[in-house]
Amino acid sequence: MNDRKPSLLALPFLCLLSAALLFPIKASVASEKQTVRFNVSPNGYPPYLIVENQTPSGIMWDVMSLISDRLGYELIAEKVPRKRVDQMLLEGFIDATPRAREWTDEPEKFLFTDPVVAIEEVFFIPKNSELAYRTPEDLFSRTIVTHLGYIYPALEPHFESGKIQRFDVARDRDMFLYVLHGDRFDAAIADRLVGKWFLRNEGLRDGFRTSAKSISTFGFRIMLRKDCQDFAKAFNRELARIRENGELDAILANYR
Repeated sequence: MNDRKPSLLALPFLCLLSAALLFPIKASVASEKQTVRFNVSPNGYPPYLIVENQTPSGIMWDVMSLISDRLGYELIAEKVPRKRVDQMLLEGFIDATPRAREWTDEPEKFLFTDPVVAIEEVFFIPKNSELAYRTPEDLFSRTIVTHLGYIYPALEPHFESGKIQRFDVARDRDMFLYVLHGDRFDAAIADRLVGKWFLRNEGLRDGFRTSAKSISTFGFRIMLRKDCQDFAKAFNRELARIRENGELDAILANYR
C-alpha cells in the first residue's frame, strides 16, 4: 500500500492553486451589478413613461434610472401588460412598476415607496359639451371613458350600481379619441398632466376642457415586491435628497 503523503513543500503549492481557483469566482460575483427589472408597460404612460424610442424616458423612468444608478443597480425595462403586472411582481419575474396605491386591488401584498409625484385625476370634456362636474351625481346616466385596470374610489359605487357607465380602454391615446369621435361617450378620466401632454402633442388642445374639480389627488409611487425593503428604504432616502437639491424639479421641468 502506498501511504505517501504530500511533502511540506507541496502544501504551499496546493494552497496557491486553491486560491487561484477560488478568488476569480468571488471577484466575478462581487463585480456583478445588481439589477432592477422595471415595468414600463407596452404603451408607456406619457409623460411618466415614454416607450416610443429605443430607450425609455419619462418622469418615472428618469427618476428610477437616476436613483438606481446611484444605488449601484442596473435598470432593465420590461414591457408587461397591465393585467399581468401584479402577478408577475408576486412571482418575481419583475421587481418594480410605477403605481399609485389607490390603483391597486390588494395593495397590502406589495411594498410602496414614498410618492415621486402627485397624480391629479380630472375629467377631460369636449368643449362643446354642457357637462359640468361638481359631484358624482352630475355623471348619472353618462358614459365615462376610463383606463383599463384602474380603480376610481370616488366613482366605484356608481359604476357598480350602473348609475354611471364605465368604458375601459388600454391606451391613453384612445381615451381622448373615443370621447372626441364617439357620440355615446361624455368624458374621459385622466391625470391632468397626462391629458395635457397628449392633447398638446396631438394638436387636440382646442377640442377639450378640463373639470375645475378633480376626483382625486394621490401619490404616484414605485410598487415593489414585499422582499425589497432594503431597496425601498435606500430609494426613499435618495428621493428625498434629489427633491431637496432640485434634481427632481429639473426632471419634471423636462416634461411640462
